[in-house]
Amino acid sequence: MATLVEISDPADPRLADYRDLRDVELRKALEAEHGLFLAEGAKVVRRAVEAGFSPRSFLMAPRWLDGLADVLTTTDAPCYVLSETLAEEVTGFHVHRGALASLERRPLAPVADVLSGARSVLVLEDIVDHTNVGAIFRSGAALGFDAVLLAPRCADPLYRRSIKVGMGAVFTTPWTRLPDWADALPSLSAAGFTTVALTLAPDSRPIEEAVAGLDRVALVLGSEGHGLSPRWEQAADVRATIPMRAGIDSLNVAAATAVACYVTARR
Repeated sequence: MATLVEISDPADPRLADYRDLRDVELRKALEAEHGLFLAEGAKVVRRAVEAGFSPRSFLMAPRWLDGLADVLTTTDAPCYVLSETLAEEVTGFHVHRGALASLERRPLAPVADVLSGARSVLVLEDIVDHTNVGAIFRSGAALGFDAVLLAPRCADPLYRRSIKVGMGAVFTTPWTRLPDWADALPSLSAAGFTTVALTLAPDSRPIEEAVAGLDRVALVLGSEGHGLSPRWEQAADVRATIPMRAGIDSLNVAAATAVACYVTARR
Protein backbone atom coordinates (compact mmCIF):
# COMPACT_ATOMS: atom_id res chain seq x y z
CA MET A 1 0.00 0.00 0.00
CA ALA A 2 1.33 3.41 -0.92
CA THR A 3 2.27 5.61 2.02
CA LEU A 4 0.32 8.89 2.07
CA VAL A 5 2.62 11.84 2.76
CA GLU A 6 1.06 15.27 3.26
CA ILE A 7 3.16 18.09 1.78
CA SER A 8 2.86 21.77 2.71
CA ASP A 9 6.09 23.18 1.26
CA PRO A 10 6.31 23.54 -2.54
CA ALA A 11 10.13 23.44 -2.27
CA ASP A 12 10.09 20.00 -0.64
CA PRO A 13 12.90 18.04 -2.40
CA ARG A 14 10.73 14.93 -2.55
CA LEU A 15 8.69 16.66 -5.25
CA ALA A 16 11.65 17.00 -7.63
CA ASP A 17 10.13 14.63 -10.22
CA TYR A 18 7.16 16.98 -10.64
CA ARG A 19 8.82 20.37 -10.74
CA ASP A 20 8.44 22.83 -13.65
CA LEU A 21 6.53 20.52 -15.98
CA ARG A 22 6.07 23.25 -18.61
CA ASP A 23 9.83 23.55 -19.18
CA VAL A 24 10.20 21.03 -22.02
CA GLU A 25 14.00 21.11 -22.27
CA LEU A 26 14.45 20.81 -18.51
CA ARG A 27 12.00 17.92 -18.36
CA LYS A 28 13.66 16.05 -21.22
CA ALA A 29 17.04 16.29 -19.49
CA LEU A 30 15.71 15.37 -16.05
CA GLU A 31 13.61 12.44 -17.25
CA ALA A 32 16.43 11.01 -19.34
CA GLU A 33 18.92 11.38 -16.49
CA HIS A 34 16.71 9.66 -13.94
CA GLY A 35 14.98 7.17 -16.25
CA LEU A 36 11.47 8.33 -15.42
CA PHE A 37 8.34 9.59 -17.11
CA LEU A 38 5.16 11.26 -15.86
CA ALA A 39 1.54 10.23 -16.30
CA GLU A 40 -1.16 12.88 -15.85
CA GLY A 41 -4.80 12.28 -14.94
CA ALA A 42 -6.47 9.48 -13.02
CA LYS A 43 -7.31 7.42 -16.10
CA VAL A 44 -3.81 7.63 -17.56
CA VAL A 45 -2.14 6.94 -14.20
CA ARG A 46 -4.30 3.85 -13.82
CA ARG A 47 -3.44 2.62 -17.32
CA ALA A 48 0.29 3.07 -16.70
CA VAL A 49 0.23 1.05 -13.49
CA GLU A 50 -2.03 -1.62 -14.97
CA ALA A 51 0.39 -1.94 -17.90
CA GLY A 52 3.09 -2.91 -15.41
CA PHE A 53 5.15 0.27 -15.17
CA SER A 54 6.72 0.68 -11.72
CA PRO A 55 5.72 3.86 -9.86
CA ARG A 56 8.39 5.99 -8.22
CA SER A 57 5.76 8.16 -6.53
CA PHE A 58 2.35 9.78 -6.93
CA LEU A 59 1.23 13.39 -6.50
CA MET A 60 -2.46 13.93 -5.80
CA ALA A 61 -4.96 16.42 -4.51
CA PRO A 62 -7.04 14.94 -1.66
CA ARG A 63 -10.19 14.59 -3.77
CA TRP A 64 -8.50 12.09 -6.10
CA LEU A 65 -7.39 9.64 -3.42
CA ASP A 66 -10.62 7.63 -3.31
CA GLY A 67 -10.81 7.23 -7.08
CA LEU A 68 -7.30 5.77 -7.24
CA ALA A 69 -7.39 3.91 -3.92
CA ASP A 70 -7.22 0.50 -5.63
CA VAL A 71 -4.15 1.60 -7.64
CA LEU A 72 -2.42 2.82 -4.49
CA THR A 73 -2.87 -0.60 -2.87
CA THR A 74 -0.68 -2.21 -5.54
CA THR A 75 2.56 -0.38 -4.70
CA ASP A 76 4.78 0.80 -1.85
CA ALA A 77 5.64 4.02 -3.67
CA PRO A 78 4.90 7.20 -1.68
CA CYS A 79 1.85 9.29 -2.56
CA TYR A 80 2.42 12.99 -1.94
CA VAL A 81 -0.85 14.70 -1.02
CA LEU A 82 -1.12 18.45 -1.43
CA SER A 83 -3.67 21.07 -2.27
CA GLU A 84 -4.39 21.88 -5.89
CA THR A 85 -3.01 25.39 -5.36
CA LEU A 86 0.25 23.96 -4.06
CA ALA A 87 0.39 21.41 -6.89
CA GLU A 88 0.12 24.26 -9.40
CA GLU A 89 2.99 26.06 -7.68
CA VAL A 90 5.16 22.95 -7.97
CA THR A 91 4.30 21.90 -11.52
CA GLY A 92 3.81 25.31 -13.11
CA PHE A 93 0.24 24.70 -14.31
CA HIS A 94 -3.20 23.87 -12.96
CA VAL A 95 -3.37 20.11 -12.54
CA HIS A 96 -7.08 20.02 -13.28
CA ARG A 97 -7.13 16.23 -13.49
CA GLY A 98 -5.79 16.13 -9.97
CA ALA A 99 -3.34 13.24 -10.18
CA LEU A 100 0.19 12.69 -11.42
CA ALA A 101 2.52 9.75 -11.18
CA SER A 102 6.25 9.39 -11.76
CA LEU A 103 7.12 5.97 -13.19
CA GLU A 104 10.23 4.08 -14.21
CA ARG A 105 11.09 3.85 -17.89
CA ARG A 106 11.91 0.49 -19.42
CA PRO A 107 14.84 -0.26 -21.75
CA LEU A 108 13.91 0.05 -25.42
CA ALA A 109 13.06 -3.29 -27.02
CA PRO A 110 14.92 -4.57 -30.10
CA VAL A 111 13.15 -3.82 -33.37
CA ALA A 112 12.77 -7.56 -34.10
CA ASP A 113 10.89 -8.08 -30.82
CA VAL A 114 8.52 -5.19 -31.52
CA LEU A 115 7.76 -6.51 -35.01
CA SER A 116 7.25 -10.12 -33.91
CA GLY A 117 3.74 -11.16 -34.96
CA ALA A 118 2.85 -7.68 -36.25
CA ARG A 119 0.91 -7.16 -39.49
CA SER A 120 0.32 -3.40 -39.38
CA VAL A 121 3.03 -0.98 -38.24
CA LEU A 122 3.45 2.79 -38.11
CA VAL A 123 6.90 4.20 -38.89
CA LEU A 124 7.57 7.83 -37.92
CA GLU A 125 10.37 9.98 -39.31
CA ASP A 126 11.31 13.15 -37.44
CA ILE A 127 7.86 13.97 -36.06
CA VAL A 128 8.90 16.39 -33.36
CA ASP A 129 5.63 17.61 -31.85
CA HIS A 130 4.66 15.67 -28.73
CA THR A 131 0.95 16.23 -29.36
CA ASN A 132 1.21 14.71 -32.84
CA VAL A 133 3.13 11.70 -31.56
CA GLY A 134 0.51 11.07 -28.88
CA ALA A 135 -2.35 11.42 -31.36
CA ILE A 136 -0.65 9.02 -33.78
CA PHE A 137 -0.25 6.39 -31.07
CA ARG A 138 -3.92 6.81 -30.16
CA SER A 139 -5.09 6.41 -33.77
CA GLY A 140 -2.87 3.40 -34.33
CA ALA A 141 -4.10 1.67 -31.19
CA ALA A 142 -7.75 2.46 -31.91
CA LEU A 143 -7.57 1.17 -35.49
CA GLY A 144 -5.73 -2.06 -34.81
CA PHE A 145 -2.10 -1.27 -35.59
CA ASP A 146 0.30 -3.61 -33.83
CA ALA A 147 3.44 -1.53 -33.31
CA VAL A 148 5.15 1.83 -33.79
CA LEU A 149 8.75 2.48 -34.86
CA LEU A 150 10.34 5.90 -34.41
CA ALA A 151 13.35 7.45 -36.12
CA PRO A 152 15.97 8.74 -33.67
CA ARG A 153 14.85 12.40 -33.85
CA CYS A 154 11.15 11.80 -33.18
CA ALA A 155 9.59 13.30 -30.08
CA ASP A 156 9.44 11.16 -26.95
CA PRO A 157 6.20 9.14 -26.78
CA LEU A 158 6.63 8.94 -22.99
CA TYR A 159 6.71 12.70 -22.57
CA ARG A 160 3.76 13.81 -20.42
CA ARG A 161 1.95 15.64 -23.22
CA SER A 162 2.32 12.71 -25.63
CA ILE A 163 0.93 10.29 -23.08
CA LYS A 164 -1.97 12.56 -22.22
CA VAL A 165 -3.03 13.16 -25.84
CA GLY A 166 -2.62 9.46 -26.61
CA MET A 167 -4.70 8.47 -23.56
CA GLY A 168 -1.98 6.02 -22.53
CA ALA A 169 -1.88 4.11 -25.85
CA VAL A 170 1.91 4.09 -25.56
CA PHE A 171 1.59 1.78 -22.55
CA THR A 172 -0.03 -1.01 -24.53
CA THR A 173 1.35 -0.52 -28.05
CA PRO A 174 4.76 -2.14 -28.64
CA TRP A 175 7.22 0.52 -29.82
CA THR A 176 10.89 1.30 -30.08
CA ARG A 177 13.36 3.56 -31.87
CA LEU A 178 15.10 2.58 -35.09
CA PRO A 179 18.86 2.37 -34.51
CA ASP A 180 19.64 2.67 -38.23
CA TRP A 181 17.79 5.57 -39.82
CA ALA A 182 19.42 5.34 -43.25
CA ASP A 183 18.45 1.75 -44.07
CA ALA A 184 15.35 1.44 -41.90
CA LEU A 185 12.86 1.01 -44.75
CA PRO A 186 14.86 -1.60 -46.72
CA SER A 187 15.23 -3.52 -43.47
CA LEU A 188 11.46 -3.52 -43.01
CA SER A 189 10.96 -4.69 -46.59
CA ALA A 190 13.46 -7.50 -45.97
CA ALA A 191 11.45 -8.46 -42.87
CA GLY A 192 8.35 -8.99 -45.02
CA PHE A 193 6.58 -5.65 -44.74
CA THR A 194 5.42 -3.55 -47.66
CA THR A 195 6.47 -0.01 -46.78
CA VAL A 196 3.86 2.54 -47.83
CA ALA A 197 5.01 6.16 -47.64
CA LEU A 198 2.42 8.92 -47.30
CA THR A 199 3.71 11.61 -49.64
CA LEU A 200 2.77 14.03 -52.41
CA ALA A 201 5.34 12.49 -54.78
CA PRO A 202 4.22 12.43 -58.43
CA ASP A 203 3.98 8.64 -58.50
CA SER A 204 1.82 8.44 -55.36
CA ARG A 205 -1.31 6.30 -55.63
CA PRO A 206 -4.55 6.74 -53.66
CA ILE A 207 -4.13 5.11 -50.25
CA GLU A 208 -7.01 2.67 -50.83
CA GLU A 209 -5.31 1.39 -53.97
CA ALA A 210 -1.82 1.35 -52.45
CA VAL A 211 -2.71 -0.93 -49.52
CA ALA A 212 -5.31 -3.15 -51.21
CA GLY A 213 -4.53 -6.83 -50.78
CA LEU A 214 -1.31 -6.33 -48.82
CA ASP A 215 -0.51 -8.68 -45.95
CA ARG A 216 2.07 -6.95 -43.71
CA VAL A 217 2.05 -3.16 -44.04
CA ALA A 218 4.31 -0.44 -42.62
CA LEU A 219 2.77 3.03 -43.03
CA VAL A 220 5.56 5.60 -43.20
CA LEU A 221 4.92 9.18 -42.06
CA GLY A 222 7.17 12.23 -42.25
CA SER A 223 7.83 15.36 -40.26
CA GLU A 224 5.33 18.17 -39.73
CA GLY A 225 7.16 20.68 -41.92
CA HIS A 226 8.76 18.96 -44.90
CA GLY A 227 7.22 15.51 -44.77
CA LEU A 228 9.42 12.53 -45.55
CA SER A 229 13.08 12.90 -46.38
CA PRO A 230 13.95 12.16 -50.03
CA ARG A 231 15.83 9.04 -48.88
CA TRP A 232 12.83 7.53 -47.08
CA GLU A 233 10.39 8.65 -49.76
CA GLN A 234 12.35 6.85 -52.46
CA ALA A 235 13.22 3.83 -50.30
CA ALA A 236 9.56 2.98 -49.68
CA ASP A 237 8.06 0.12 -51.68
CA VAL A 238 4.94 2.16 -52.47
CA ARG A 239 4.10 5.86 -52.32
CA ALA A 240 0.54 6.79 -51.38
CA THR A 241 -1.60 9.86 -50.92
CA ILE A 242 -4.98 10.71 -49.44
CA PRO A 243 -7.10 12.17 -52.27
CA MET A 244 -8.38 15.68 -51.49
CA ARG A 245 -10.36 18.41 -53.17
CA ALA A 246 -8.51 20.89 -55.35
CA GLY A 247 -6.61 23.59 -53.50
CA ILE A 248 -5.81 21.55 -50.40
CA ASP A 249 -2.83 19.25 -50.66
CA SER A 250 -2.28 17.88 -47.17
CA LEU A 251 -3.56 17.26 -43.64
CA ASN A 252 -1.88 17.61 -40.28
CA VAL A 253 0.24 14.48 -39.85
CA ALA A 254 -1.88 13.20 -36.96
CA ALA A 255 -5.10 13.61 -38.97
CA ALA A 256 -3.51 12.00 -42.02
CA THR A 257 -2.41 9.07 -39.88
CA ALA A 258 -5.94 8.50 -38.62
CA VAL A 259 -7.32 8.44 -42.18
CA ALA A 260 -4.55 6.17 -43.46
CA CYS A 261 -4.91 3.80 -40.50
CA TYR A 262 -8.66 3.54 -41.07
CA VAL A 263 -8.19 2.68 -44.75
CA THR A 264 -5.32 0.29 -44.09
CA ALA A 265 -7.14 -1.54 -41.32
CA ARG A 266 -9.92 -2.35 -43.83
CA ARG A 267 -7.67 -3.52 -46.62
